Amino acid sequence: MTVRAAIVGLGRWGRRLTLSIQGSSKIQFVAGVTRRVGRAQEFADQVGIPLTNQLNDVITNPSIDAVVLATPHSVHASQVLKAVAARKHVLCEKPFTLDCASAARCIEAAQAAGVVLAVGMNRRFLPAVRDLVSRAHSGDLGTLLHVEANYSANAIGFYSEGSWRLDPVEVPCGGLAGLGIHMVDSMIELLGPVRSVVAVSSRRMLREIDDVTAVLFEFASGASASLTTSLATPMCWRLHAFGSAAHAELRGIARLEVTRRNDSPAQVFDYAPVDIERKELEAFADAVKGEAPFPVSLADAYHGVAVFEAIVRSASSGERVELDPVLAAS
Repeated sequence: MTVRAAIVGLGRWGRRLTLSIQGSSKIQFVAGVTRRVGRAQEFADQVGIPLTNQLNDVITNPSIDAVVLATPHSVHASQVLKAVAARKHVLCEKPFTLDCASAARCIEAAQAAGVVLAVGMNRRFLPAVRDLVSRAHSGDLGTLLHVEANYSANAIGFYSEGSWRLDPVEVPCGGLAGLGIHMVDSMIELLGPVRSVVAVSSRRMLREIDDVTAVLFEFASGASASLTTSLATPMCWRLHAFGSAAHAELRGIARLEVTRRNDSPAQVFDYAPVDIERKELEAFADAVKGEAPFPVSLADAYHGVAVFEAIVRSASSGERVELDPVLAAS
């Protein structure tokens, strides 16, 4: 069975997702939804999918099994709720929603409807990340003590004036929603639930949105972490886990360096490039068909939203924000 899906949102990222599964036997896009059909028509003709500007047209279509949401963050929750009410499976791009209340409503609705709800965190599909997480969980690094992360990129002049990606309502704390949220997800997978955060976020180079955000995390385990994300500097992708027996660093997405306590030269592991968008969409298809659970659990997805919301609150108030102690202990 090939999962027949509709892609909702055909901007830069929706097109990338569409191109990633060309020729896949697991999932195919058979329709597209976009607010401005004229701007996407040429692309839709190239990939052979019909377009509409109405979500209802695809969620009421019995021949469509699922929808993939590559839309502005603020509409994720309403679109998820509409789709699951129509018994469609949903893959929602990150960030899942912008607050815990809407995330909980979406999860509860999907579970009640008996459909798959998945949140797209494509960095989980990087072989180097899988190796790092495996080493951390197996005890190869010893007791995990701290994680450092930086995911930054240059957005100066990248987005056209009026783009929703330059709207502070859609992207509070600048690079957090588009970039840093991946590192938050990795930290949750590595270290478990977050107990508290303290954040600062500033606007130095971009006039529309913050361009530097820094966060300190305390985890229920007692471990700590730090995250920096900037939208006004050249690309940086770095994830570094410090354990009592070794520390392991990803500087870029394809090389892991492991340094052990005996101060011997670092072990270097290189990984071939993979299409993580295709892997993510095919994993979603496997979940829809009941062949395997989606790698990002809904518990992790919900906790990611809770952490996201706490970071935004801390940056606004200037104070440490404690997460729900029940959630942090789960």
